[in-house]
Order: sequence, then C-alpha cells, then structure tokens
Amino acid sequence: MPKHEFSVDMTCEGCSNAVTRVLNKLGGVQFDIDLPNKKVCVDSEHSVDTLLETLGKTGKAVSYLGPK
Repeated sequence: MPKHEFSVDMTCEGCSNAVTRVLNKLGGVQFDIDLPNKKVCVDSEHSVDTLLETLGKTGKAVSYLGPK
C-alpha cells in the first residue's frame, strides 16, 4: 500500500484521538501518529484527496507532506 505523510496541527492526546477516530471510520488504513512532530503517516489505497478530507474532519489544519 502507498504510504503518505501528513502534517496535522495536533497539540494533545485528544487531537491524536480525533485523528485515530476519523481514520478508523474511513477503514482500509494503517497509520502511525507522531504527536511531538505533528505528523501522521498513513498506509492506504485511498486517494490523497480522500485522506486530506478525512483528516480535515478533525477540525485541525492539515497539509500533505508527500509520499513516504
């Protein structure tokens, strides 16, 4: 599966829990959350646009950093 890296403006455990919740709802993803560096690495067949839209549902600022 392609790996994608995103920057997500997470400041606490609650923020990372929100990311976990929206990605688990999407399904078909494996991911690692790096809270100190505000990065989320996602393994998924979903398009980057779909992943950006999904991560955006957290209400946090999200940007695509590129393939990993």
